[in-house]
Amino acid sequence: MKKVLSIAGSDCSGGAGIQADLKTMTMNGVYGMSAVTALTAQNTTGVQGVFPVSPEFLSLQLDSIFTDIFPDAVKIGMVSDAALIDVIQKKLIQYRARNIVVDPVMVSTSGMSLIRDSAVEALKEKLFPLATVVTPNIPEAEVLVGTAIYSPEEMEQAAKKIAEAYGCGVLCKGGHSRNDANDVLYDNKAVHWFLGEHIENPNTHGTGCTLSSAIASNLAKGMVLPEAVSCAKTYLSGALSAMLDLGKGSGPLNHAYALYKK
Repeated sequence: MKKVLSIAGSDCSGGAGIQADLKTMTMNGVYGMSAVTALTAQNTTGVQGVFPVSPEFLSLQLDSIFTDIFPDAVKIGMVSDAALIDVIQKKLIQYRARNIVVDPVMVSTSGMSLIRDSAVEALKEKLFPLATVVTPNIPEAEVLVGTAIYSPEEMEQAAKKIAEAYGCGVLCKGGHSRNDANDVLYDNKAVHWFLGEHIENPNTHGTGCTLSSAIASNLAKGMVLPEAVSCAKTYLSGALSAMLDLGKGSGPLNHAYALYKK
């Protein structure tokens, strides 16, 4: 069985972070593992608190995993501190990790900053060059390139700019666009567009985590990057279209089990 490691924050509400990652990995037929970078108090309405782990403890977690159950792919999500990023870089190099997906989680859906300014630079300089693919949404891509993105052409330009700067594939996600959910992948060889229909579902908590984890799962199973992205996008769209609601308000959509229920 293929194995995938999630290096990310914990979401106590279960809709995002390592909880979403592990559910997604299970539903995509791989064995999921996690190294926790932070505990968060959050739900679908916002993030109420963040408690980072120490660099020493993150290092121990990664040693425990890589020396016993070596992952076939690695997904990296929320990492709020430069010191933690330094640990991740060193361990990925030490153990020669492969199929690395970096989801540059910077701002929560509710608008709270989840990463320190110093960590943004560390993320770009230390983790992007190790990545098979980086998966920013439009607001994150704007931070990374320093310019506003309004059109498909500008999405494509941003993906190329990030890819050429750091030598990684880049999937610029268009889910924040009002009119569509089209994503563009630049894999340092060609541009690939993945067209999607905007689904009117208020339960979008954790969609970025779900997509990046599905991509990592597909890479672990041996898919090439464009195929891995295409299948992951189909998986996420199916979960959103299932319209599962866990309760009043915009409860977190359990994307993995939405597909299961469907």
